[in-house]
Amino acid sequence: MSSELTCASYRRGDAGYEAARRGEMWNARLPARFPDIVVEACTDADVIAAVRLARERGWKIAIRSGGHSWAANFVRDGGMLLDLSRMNSFEVNRDARTATIEPGLKGTDLNRALRQHDLFFPSGHCITVGLGGFLLQGGFGWNSRVWGPACLSIRAMDIVTAADELVRASETENSELFWAARGAGPGFFGVVTKFHLTLYPRPKVFMNSAYLYPIDLLDEVLIWARAVQPSLARVLEGLVFVRRDIFGHPGPGALVMGPVLADSKDEAVAALEALETCPVVKKALIRDVNVVTEYDDLLAGGEEMLYPRNRRYAADNMWTNASGEKLVPGMRRIASTLPNAPSHMMWMLWGPNENRPDMAFSLEADLYIALYSIWADPAEDDKHQAWVTDRMKELEPFSAGIQVADENLAARPSRFLANENHRRLEVLRTRHDPNGVFHSHMGPPLV
Repeated sequence: MSSELTCASYRRGDAGYEAARRGEMWNARLPARFPDIVVEACTDADVIAAVRLARERGWKIAIRSGGHSWAANFVRDGGMLLDLSRMNSFEVNRDARTATIEPGLKGTDLNRALRQHDLFFPSGHCITVGLGGFLLQGGFGWNSRVWGPACLSIRAMDIVTAADELVRASETENSELFWAARGAGPGFFGVVTKFHLTLYPRPKVFMNSAYLYPIDLLDEVLIWARAVQPSLARVLEGLVFVRRDIFGHPGPGALVMGPVLADSKDEAVAALEALETCPVVKKALIRDVNVVTEYDDLLAGGEEMLYPRNRRYAADNMWTNASGEKLVPGMRRIASTLPNAPSHMMWMLWGPNENRPDMAFSLEADLYIALYSIWADPAEDDKHQAWVTDRMKELEPFSAGIQVADENLAARPSRFLANENHRRLEVLRTRHDPNGVFHSHMGPPLV
């Protein structure tokens, strides 16, 4: 235990260090990187003391909120790992439709609590995603096609700066920090201890349709999905997954899904009609249409099929505006080289995009493509990491950049901000963290 801290802390070599280094990390593939000290903060005062100590000792700080970063960018060699997972309290003002939350709070836990107030927040699609990192990187959550990335719902933040001062940041206070925090992700040069959020009325109807197509219809399905995308209702989250062994079909197969969060059954049914327009819809192996569901059921189903616990993960991604015809050859290559289930490819039919306020977050495109390789044997780490990296490298001619939620920056540096925004972010980093107290991103973006 460190004498300078009142909260739990573990130096390398201490009993408990290895458990603290792992923390609540979702990915079983813990990288061979070792901070000098892990600090488990519980209060704002703990964070202030930790930042002061790191500055005095010359330690760089990496921050972990929920531990769901596939790349574990918060685990660095040397310096301090500041774990905020115990900072998970929240307060809700139902009448004002606002909440104040700490960064270690899971989005799922927030939405489960909001249900009693008939309110909702666009939290992440995986059950265990902490809100701290999710909000800082942008936040692509439930109904984000309607409400925008979750970072747009941040009204203000309480931030411990590199000078170990606790400040409020908003559009009108410390606006440079507010601008940078919304999009900088794990490269933000401060510690957010509280987010002040805008909430939304809870959708009254949760509905989904699902269609499983044999892989020999992949071209037709993907070209149709890309073509129909601009006409999709904003309440529909158009998704295509390609993986082996889906619902008992050995595959690989292409699963088209359309979760809808709407204000009425009629609105949901109308939105889902678009999925019936696929030209090969009558050849679907499974065709479950207009199934009324619930928030927890959508979460559990996705985790069970796509993101199981206690597995090793490698991920990579890209944004693209390319047509389906241009993307199909690369998609065939991905499908033909797919590792065993539950590894998969995902298409998220995100755009067309709407105007965004001025903030660091600045890179989107119509279509989001992500690869997730998932396995159990540590001896296969290199093979699976190479699959996601190599397949995405092959698609780089069509890439507009990446989002940092599924980053693979250490292996494949890529743009994740508009060039001008990245340059501004680095200017602000120099101004607000001149001594480099906080780590930047794992790999340099391409500017």
